[in-house]
Amino acid sequence: MRRQRGDRAEHRGSSPVSTSPIKYDSAELLQARLWVRMITPLGVIMLIAVVDVLAGRQAYLASLISVVPPLAALTLFPLEVVATSGLGLVVLIALSRYDGLDEPADTRLYYGTLIAFIALSAASVVISHLRILRTRHLVAVSSVAEAAQMALLRPPGPRVGDIRLAARYVSAADAAKIGGDLYGVLDTPFGVRAIIGDVRGKGLAAVQAAAVVLGAFREAAFDEDDLAGVALRLEASMLRHVPSGEFTTALLVGFREPDTVELLHCGHVAPLRVSPDGGTALLDPPDPWVPLGLAHLAMGAPKTWHVPFLEGDVLLLCTDGVIEARRRGEGPFYPLTERAPDLVAGSAADPEAAVARVYADLLRHTGGELRDDAVLLLLARGGAGPLPA
Repeated sequence: MRRQRGDRAEHRGSSPVSTSPIKYDSAELLQARLWVRMITPLGVIMLIAVVDVLAGRQAYLASLISVVPPLAALTLFPLEVVATSGLGLVVLIALSRYDGLDEPADTRLYYGTLIAFIALSAASVVISHLRILRTRHLVAVSSVAEAAQMALLRPPGPRVGDIRLAARYVSAADAAKIGGDLYGVLDTPFGVRAIIGDVRGKGLAAVQAAAVVLGAFREAAFDEDDLAGVALRLEASMLRHVPSGEFTTALLVGFREPDTVELLHCGHVAPLRVSPDGGTALLDPPDPWVPLGLAHLAMGAPKTWHVPFLEGDVLLLCTDGVIEARRRGEGPFYPLTERAPDLVAGSAADPEAAVARVYADLLRHTGGELRDDAVLLLLARGGAGPLPA
């Protein structure tokens, strides 16, 4: 099913990986019906023919049909370009004779026009062939990248333990470039634990670092009694497996005690707590820690802090691709703290609907697409009630 740009790969209850719109536009163009792909070149031929006839024999507009082969190369397969160009050639000859261009005085112009059209047609066939090869390669590589990202993230279901959740992951980079934003939610012996993070940079190096952090989190979250121990395990993995100087901002979340949430801040975007009545609190850390991979530059150790988190509250986590989003690099940043109350309040029973509203509002703010990778993650105490249909 075709969807709006930037929202093509979404699935209810988990975090979809929204990959490059270029991939989906290219694939759909290859699979489109013939008449859809033929509309533009055939329409141009008909338009030029009608205008030339209406203009009378004193005007010679038939040479404008030379734009048809390049247009056809943008949407058609090579053999279809040949057929379309052949039709264009027939119309070109007919209009040229109608305008009297085949008379002896105009023979040189007449044959020059035909030769130029044939040369453009041959070049357009080559261009079409190269375009098809590139598009198929792009679709194949992008599909592999999307599968790798999905395997890395392993999106959880709409409920983990007693926590309801919903997420959106958006990879804004083109082709096979996939980002380093990450998140994970696990049900452990120490309660539900979550992580959201952002690796510095993009591409395969960022994905490798994200895999290191997520792999360490999936192990440490089940072994360490407190979040500080989890953070130290993540730091050790970064130092062992990620090149020196690279780092990852992260926020660790733990739901171990009733009516509270435990947080550990490693240089990441502070979370928002939205109450059922729309009250919003930005949970800035009293003692923030450095990003993962940079602990050797700091004194002391990471420390957690606890804040109230009652039934009906929603915790909104995101990466900087959300709060730094703006239209084409201009204008104000996305005002998440101002928009969150109306979009998220009272959504503890259905965070999926809330994250969809936030994501849609974010796209409206940016003009329809994001220029950076972004993650939105909503967490709420959902109790044991049924999930929304």
